[in-house]
Amino acid sequence: MKSKRILIGKMPSILWGVPSDRLYLYVHGQHGCKEEAEDFAEIAVNYGWQVLSIDLPEHGERGAETNCFDPWHVVPELAEVMDVSKRQWETISLRANSIGAWFSMLAFEKERLESCLFVSPILDMYNLIANMMRWADVSRERLEQEKMIDTNFGHTLSWEYLLYAERHPIATWEFPTRILFGENEPLTERSAAEEFACRFHCEMTVMPNGEHWFHTPEQLEFLKQWTYTSFTCVRAEHRH
Repeated sequence: MKSKRILIGKMPSILWGVPSDRLYLYVHGQHGCKEEAEDFAEIAVNYGWQVLSIDLPEHGERGAETNCFDPWHVVPELAEVMDVSKRQWETISLRANSIGAWFSMLAFEKERLESCLFVSPILDMYNLIANMMRWADVSRERLEQEKMIDTNFGHTLSWEYLLYAERHPIATWEFPTRILFGENEPLTERSAAEEFACRFHCEMTVMPNGEHWFHTPEQLEFLKQWTYTSFTCVRAEHRH
């Protein structure tokens, strides 16, 4: 598969596939990187798409960066990627993982996306932070006073982040969207995902025994088949 490394602003990126007027923007989640898009791109290019994957702050080639994997840094970068993409491609779709889906919904709410594929998306960051505060037995008053609190499960609670999430709920999402959700997803309650899917008319698939991170052979095969199905369904819908 043809690929080339490019730089968008300060973001190391990979463009996969032969020239096309259709692009999938691939946005990774926490601990991800631009190279992980290869498996998705292998499928997408067969349907006439190119795929553009980027390294978000603190990830991939940007691992030396600090204190910038947050929406007030990431969302403007994604907006920059979208502006560059719109100048080169007529049709743009989105494939996003985990927190990458939340960042993308914040950044692309007013764009025109052909379709969206979300894998284990974070759909309500405020609720997730509130749950983490409960797990860590941290009150809102304490977080406001201390501003930053480390937890024993590896996440740092931030007052600034809590306020941002509270002030930026996902209020509209008008693009055809398919969601892949693991039955044992620990970060987003299934009921919340189903409510989101119903409110915004998304198609949601639940993998039995699936987790947040799709990484076992069985999970990766399920993800692969879901991706193939998503492309064939989109193509069938466009024929009608």
